[in-house]
Amino acid sequence: MQYRTLGRTGVQVSSLALGAMNFGAIGRTTQDEATAIVDAALEAGINLIDTADMYGGGGSEEMVGKAIAGRRDDIVLATKANMPMGDERNHQGSSRRWLVTALDDSLRRLGVDHVDLYQIHRWDPSTSDEETLSALTDLQRAGKIRYFGSSTFPAYRIVQAQWAAREHRLSRYVTEQPSYSILQRGIESHVLPVAEEYGLGVLVWSPLASGWLSGAIRAGREIATHRSTFMPQRFDTAIPSNRARLDAVERLAGVADEAGLTMIQLALGFVTAHPAVTGAIIGPRTLDHLHAQLAAADTVLSADVLDAIDAIVAPGTDLAAHEKFDTPPALLDPSLRRR
Repeated sequence: MQYRTLGRTGVQVSSLALGAMNFGAIGRTTQDEATAIVDAALEAGINLIDTADMYGGGGSEEMVGKAIAGRRDDIVLATKANMPMGDERNHQGSSRRWLVTALDDSLRRLGVDHVDLYQIHRWDPSTSDEETLSALTDLQRAGKIRYFGSSTFPAYRIVQAQWAAREHRLSRYVTEQPSYSILQRGIESHVLPVAEEYGLGVLVWSPLASGWLSGAIRAGREIATHRSTFMPQRFDTAIPSNRARLDAVERLAGVADEAGLTMIQLALGFVTAHPAVTGAIIGPRTLDHLHAQLAAADTVLSADVLDAIDAIVAPGTDLAAHEKFDTPPALLDPSLRRR
């Protein structure tokens, strides 16, 4: 396992992090299975576990808490808030009112007195940066969080938040967690350069592109039921962007075969090769998935392999741009483009 410094914090984290989104309802992973995955990940050298309050309605955090009981100090523990937690309109967002409550709820579910990294799950256009950063700074000073970061923020919002922290003399975001894979490379043109400029640690999610790069999805092969039922639109090959992904996967499989690598090694080796990326978050549902992904822990791709990938999916290109979560609201809501 490789280790890298998380931004400018001085904290050393593994280049593969364990994501717990699949623990519980989403991945139908039981507590015993989740604990076994955590045990194997820690034994392999992973030392960062990432979850969120909204995963399974809090179920993921509860499972992580039980799995790490008795060894909290050996783990860099990260969670997130901002997404809706129930139907109450104020049980979401990035206001002080909600973040204070959400963090206490997360700490209770995790069974800990602090988290190492607390992340704002999405940019909240209805809340000012000063409001959010001042709340996070106070929670940091109270000892409930060690650091805080953003997740899936547009590049311009990352810059704005850094400016607001300086302007109001508040603590700043020290990490960003964006989506990044061979098939979704848009952040190379904006988010990653900004992260490098501000010295942010970058923990990328969906490096296997929701399973497209796992090796399980190939032309002429039936797509697994759990994928086609959970996110059917992402795997419907009648959709042009999905056909483009399938074509790219077939060509990438040839690159992997020629290099003597699995598709998973190719995919994870690609994202961890970028100098702005600190680590890749893997989200196994089973022990077999975990072991297949751990095989990529020390994968280093040659320049020839990286060039071959660039020839298939050009740098800065998203093959499914409509699936991005950092699109400015005015591009999605026509009323915001009109006076």
